Amino acid sequence: MDKKNSGVGVLDKAVRILATLESGPHSLSELVAVTGIARPTAHRLAVALEFHRLVSRDFSGRFILGARQGELAAAAGEDRLLAIAAPALSALRDASGESAQLFKRQGDQRICVATAERLSGLRDSIPVGSAITMQAGSSAQVLLAWEEPDKLHRGLVGAKFNAATLSAVRRRGWAQSIGEREVGVVSVSAPVRSPSNKVIAAVSISGPLERLGRQPGRLHAASVVATAARLTEHIAKK
Repeated sequence: MDKKNSGVGVLDKAVRILATLESGPHSLSELVAVTGIARPTAHRLAVALEFHRLVSRDFSGRFILGARQGELAAAAGEDRLLAIAAPALSALRDASGESAQLFKRQGDQRICVATAERLSGLRDSIPVGSAITMQAGSSAQVLLAWEEPDKLHRGLVGAKFNAATLSAVRRRGWAQSIGEREVGVVSVSAPVRSPSNKVIAAVSISGPLERLGRQPGRLHAASVVATAARLTEHIAKK
């Protein structure tokens, strides 16, 4: 038997689709081209995976990995980051009084993989599984700032921030944005790192401009950075 195939054809094809989506969003045509699966079959399987929340769609209708995968990983105890994210974000929310999120990059999108929403009053609500542009927002800045130069410059095309902004993010270790993603919404973010020091996620808080002001980092950068450091330390433990 081919080591790449289990002998259960439909399962192997579904896994091939999921593996392809690991590299980022794909249209149906792109899935067909990469996987070699016939278009009707690829569409049927992708829609079935979407029904089970293993696959989702971005704002352009392209297929992306769904929130269920993170939930399963956390439940199995295999994703150390997601396992600790919920209590860490809840503590950050309580300390800051603002909604807290954890984002991971997936291609040209950032995906909200965990959240702790403000319990009352005006808040910035970002559901788990939301796919948001990498061209605006403090978490996008964090997820891009430490990329290799060629990837960083490609990421700046069409972005609402520039290279000088990202240089400042690297220098101080956190990012802030004022109305980049949505008018009237501000945010502060900091990087979560793997044991090899690669930025793998961004911790954020977000809320209305009228409450956080135009320099939200002055108020909340320390607590956001501390939460990110806590997550980094946790996933480094063996």
